[in-house]
Amino acid sequence: MGKKYTYYPGCSSESSGSHLDVSLRAVAPKLGIELEDLNDWNCCGASVAHVEAGALPASALSARNLANARAQGNQDVLTACAACYLKTHHTNEKIRDKPGFKEKINEALGAAGQSYDGDLHVRHACEVIVNDVGLDKIKEQVTNPLEGLKVAGYVGCQTVRPFAGTEGGGDYDTYEDPEFLDDFIRSTGAEAVEFDSKTACCGGAIALMSPDRTLGLIKKILDEAKEKEADCIATPCPLCQQNVEMYQAAVNKEYGTDFQIPVVFYSQLMAVAFGMDVNKDACLDRNFISADVIAQKARK
Repeated sequence: MGKKYTYYPGCSSESSGSHLDVSLRAVAPKLGIELEDLNDWNCCGASVAHVEAGALPASALSARNLANARAQGNQDVLTACAACYLKTHHTNEKIRDKPGFKEKINEALGAAGQSYDGDLHVRHACEVIVNDVGLDKIKEQVTNPLEGLKVAGYVGCQTVRPFAGTEGGGDYDTYEDPEFLDDFIRSTGAEAVEFDSKTACCGGAIALMSPDRTLGLIKKILDEAKEKEADCIATPCPLCQQNVEMYQAAVNKEYGTDFQIPVVFYSQLMAVAFGMDVNKDACLDRNFISADVIAQKARK
């Protein structure tokens, strides 16, 4: 039996990032990861909540999730979303380390009859795979190696900053040149192309409000992926996946380019390489741009 984690899916799991959620749930048992859903979870307060409500109310949203998680036990809280991880981990650390902040948060939680002491550990799914699972376990599950598939590993801004190089963040990689995603890609049998844009910013939530301001950032990522002849881009971040794939048509219109590069999640690659159903488990049919090339490269 695998190790159990309290799983916080986050808002994107029910919309634009559903293919991350479904594919992660599909591969988790094969990696010895048992996911127990967080009861009655809510938005973590990332991005717009901070703008509309302010820092403390936004943090209280994450604190409520943590209080609910603590009510379920003392297992680590796992999330796959970069923004959810950033916000939840940061709130947890502040509650643990800053008594004044903890007092204010518990005053807010008290209105709902809750409290939280900061005694859980919030972890990113990729860090869990690196530190608790290991690459050998991934390779053991591969039945359809993705040989011949060239993948640009795009980590994005938030997955490794600011916690990756810290003890609290699992010390699983570096900020400047993370290698975990390339390692995941190679473990599936695919080729990880050299990708200098791996931690470049895609514009984040700004793309949702003012996409015209971020098209140039997205184009730079796509330019390098095309230059390196990547068949697809892989990422761990729901917002990165959405921005870099969904806005390709807008980039093409603005710059006269012809990008049609599928952007997938690492867990989708794993699901295909593990011999799982390409739509039911890997959710390749949920990509905005066809990702059939991945299934075609899988060696049956």
